[in-house]
Amino acid sequence: MTKKALFSPIICAFLALLLVILIPNSWIESLIPKSRVSQAATELNPVMFQGKYIQSKMLENNRYLPIYGSSELARLDAFHPSNYFQENYDGFVPFLVGRGGTISIIHFLNLAEHTDQLKGKKLVFVLSPQWFQPRGADESHFVPNYSSLQGYDLALNNKINPVVKKDAIKRLLHFVPVRDDQLLKTLYLGEISNDPWVKRKALLVKPLAYAYRGILEKKDLYYSIIGGTSRSREIKQTVKNKSWTQLQQLAAQEGARQATNNRFLVINSQYNKMKKKVPSLKGYKRGASYGRSVEYYDFQLVLDLLKQSGAKPLFISVPVNGPWYDYTGFTKQGRTSYYKRIKEQVQAEGYPIADFSNHEYDPYFMKDTIHIGWKGWVYVDKAIKDFYDNKTPQKSIQM
Repeated sequence: MTKKALFSPIICAFLALLLVILIPNSWIESLIPKSRVSQAATELNPVMFQGKYIQSKMLENNRYLPIYGSSELARLDAFHPSNYFQENYDGFVPFLVGRGGTISIIHFLNLAEHTDQLKGKKLVFVLSPQWFQPRGADESHFVPNYSSLQGYDLALNNKINPVVKKDAIKRLLHFVPVRDDQLLKTLYLGEISNDPWVKRKALLVKPLAYAYRGILEKKDLYYSIIGGTSRSREIKQTVKNKSWTQLQQLAAQEGARQATNNRFLVINSQYNKMKKKVPSLKGYKRGASYGRSVEYYDFQLVLDLLKQSGAKPLFISVPVNGPWYDYTGFTKQGRTSYYKRIKEQVQAEGYPIADFSNHEYDPYFMKDTIHIGWKGWVYVDKAIKDFYDNKTPQKSIQM
C-alpha cells in the first residue's frame, strides 16, 4: 500500500470533519424538523436535557409549560400531567425535563443556559426527598446527566450573579468530569481564585473555550436533527371531563388493580423485582434522615438563579411511601424534618409550593417506594392547573 493510499482516508475524514464544523448554524437549524420540540415534550431524551437548542425553542413558545424533575417524570400513565392535559387541554402542553439522577446542580446548569428566557415564565419544579442524602449528589447521579455544553456555557456566562456563579463553580469542581476537563477547570479556577497567574491562565485559554463551545453547540444542533426515540405512552381518554373526585376514585381503582401482591401498595411489577430482598431490608435505614444534606445548598443555587431570572415557578413537594419507610427504619422525624425545611426554603424566596407531605400513608398516592403515581398525579394535575390559572397554592391542594 502506498503512502498516498494509506493517508487518503485520514485526509478525507479530516476534510469531512472540517466541513461539518464550518457549516453555518443557521443552515443546520433549517434542517431540524418543525415538529421536533413537540416530539421532545415527552421523550425524556438525555440528548435534549444536555443540549440547548430544543429547550430554547420550547421556552420561547408560550404553548409549553416546562416541568423539571427526575425519575418520577418517566412514570407515564393515564393520570400523568402529559396525558391529563392532553385530554383536558387548558392552554398549555407539559414539557418534561429530567430523568433519574437529575438533581439540583444538574437543573442549575440547565437553567443557567436559559436565564434570558425565564423572565415571567411559569414552570413547575418537582422535588424528590431522596435527592437529599447527607452528602448530596454523588458521581453515579452526576456523571450520566452532566453536560459539557452547559458546563462551558456557565463558565462563559457573564450575566449570572457573580456570587451565585462562584458558589456553583466551587460545587461543580467536586465532580470528576469537571476536574478532568483541564480547559474547563482552568476557566473555573480563574473565576474563584485571587491568584493573578491563575486568572491570567483563564484569560489566555478563553478563546479556546469559545471555539470548543462552538463545536459543542454545533453537535447539539446535529443531534436535534436526528431527534430521540419516542417513549411509549399510555394515552387514555378515561380522564377526560372528569371531576377531581371522580379522578381520585379512578386513580384509586387503577392502583388497587396494579398493586395487589404487597402490603406497601407498590405496583406489582416493581415489587416483583425487589421481593427477594425485602426481608433483608427491614430496619436497614434506621437513623437515616433527609433533614441535613449538601443538596439544600445546591437547591439554593436553583432558587437564586430563578429569582435573578424573574421566573415564576411552582414547587411540588412529593412525599415518600410511609409504610415502606417505616419498614426500613427510616424515622418519621428524618422525613418530616426534610418536608419542613424544604417548604421553608421555598417560601423564604416567596415562591408557591404544593406540599403533599401529609400523603405518606394515602393508598395509591405513590406508585412504588419513592415515586409518585396514580392518585398522586391527580393532586399534582390540580396543583398545576390552579397554578397556571393563577390560583393560590393553598387552594391547589384541597380536593
